[in-house]
Amino acid sequence: MCPTPASQPAMFLSTKVGLTVNGARHELRLDPRTTLLDCLREHLALAGTKKGCDHGQCGACTVHLDGRRVNACLVLAATLDGREVTTVEGLARDGQLHPVQAAFLEQDAYQCGYCTAGQIMSAAALLSEPCGETDADIREAMSGNLCRCGAYQNILAAVRQARRGVA
Repeated sequence: MCPTPASQPAMFLSTKVGLTVNGARHELRLDPRTTLLDCLREHLALAGTKKGCDHGQCGACTVHLDGRRVNACLVLAATLDGREVTTVEGLARDGQLHPVQAAFLEQDAYQCGYCTAGQIMSAAALLSEPCGETDADIREAMSGNLCRCGAYQNILAAVRQARRGVA
């Protein structure tokens, strides 16, 4: 922010945004440059969505926007008035893990865990997206989510398990 002369008050731009996150309505005043990722982490204290590359290349920040997966680092929160966001914190229902969350645990589909929330959110969205049945199809559909630890085989097994359980 550029300094302002002492005789002039600083002008702060803000935008009013009303959005539903994990079923709860939030009315926020945000800098118009605030990304959905920063809104979730800094304004709503939802730290499950991770900041990885901040350029939409790693998928660690994957969330659902109106039921579709998006990279939260690429979406400006000011554009989301009236929209619905689901984060990894909102995936479980009534104390029961989502089938993808349960599969990730059973298949040991994580190592350091940094990418896990984004992987889970992407896989959960994949359950309702058109996707072929082969491992290659699943790999392609999940290709926007990177795992630096290389847990891809276990992630693939978890997605397969979740798809069997939901189908």
